[in-house]
Amino acid sequence: MPKRPADPAEDKPKALTTYTLKLDDGQMAKLRAACAARHWEPAEVPDARFAFKAPKVSVTAYESGKVVVAGRDTEEFVQNVLETEVTGTPRLGYDEVHHPEWFEPHAGLDESGKGDLFGPVVAATVIAEGAAVRAWLKAGVRDSKTIVDAQIIKLDELIRATPGVVVETCACGMAKYNELMLKPHANLNRLLAWQHATALEQALQKKWVPRGLLDQFTKQPLVQRELKKKGLERFDLAMRTKAEEDPVVAAASVVARAEFVRIMHGLSREFGDKLQKGAGAPAKAQAAHLIGKFGARALGRFAKLHFRTAYEVVAAAGRLDELPLPVPKEKTEWRRD
Repeated sequence: MPKRPADPAEDKPKALTTYTLKLDDGQMAKLRAACAARHWEPAEVPDARFAFKAPKVSVTAYESGKVVVAGRDTEEFVQNVLETEVTGTPRLGYDEVHHPEWFEPHAGLDESGKGDLFGPVVAATVIAEGAAVRAWLKAGVRDSKTIVDAQIIKLDELIRATPGVVVETCACGMAKYNELMLKPHANLNRLLAWQHATALEQALQKKWVPRGLLDQFTKQPLVQRELKKKGLERFDLAMRTKAEEDPVVAAASVVARAEFVRIMHGLSREFGDKLQKGAGAPAKAQAAHLIGKFGARALGRFAKLHFRTAYEVVAAAGRLDELPLPVPKEKTEWRRD
């Protein structure tokens, strides 16, 4: 088998980076013990309380409490030693050096519920800067997909209570959502773009910032077009996948998910059981049970009727005369030549 051509990026050595933080006496002792336990070589540095050298990183601690980490393995040292053995807190200082844009005033945009059969789609905008971002990183604010619902609600409360922060959400009720999405040529991405632009406009009316970051859900500039309609051409909205790495976008993902969870709790109480998330077999079975309990027309109070799953459940129940949903498009079959 021929060898894969070498990727020049793979052979490129890691860049030299520097990280600075301040520790108290107890943390200094932990740091010194951690370096000594790894049998790193002690070094003589003027005015230093202690210093150690390893092949790809050096650590220098000064009497003032200042610590300087430098070398090609700086990030690994920060993650594996400072965070886990010394401070027990996220690498706030490291992030401020390498991602200063996270701490500047800006908006984060994300959504929740787009792929769920039950419940609405919620768009959220959060506007924040330095102090709020530091507090959220320390509290564990991150992409909502990695957080359980109970913690989501707690983090949402924390985000909303943070001084100087603006939070706005936009969601259609299920009746309005289905009315819009069952119209000819309806498109979920266009509706979501309008929701994002609406939440953002409301947030900017409370606190203006020059830019924002959107977790990308389409390659088309749909949200930007909606902003232009609203006269917000001066606002610079960037979008990319995995934008939740930015803590303000992560906060928006938490807020959107928390609002979705609250709405789902209300719908579940009305249904009489906890509604399933997603659009797989459990949700499909529950939709069939819902039709049997309340009738086909009631499905629209709980579910997104434009989903293929909704049509399949109503058709299987023989109730299309009661709820005449349009026949979904044929699935595209991909074949290898």
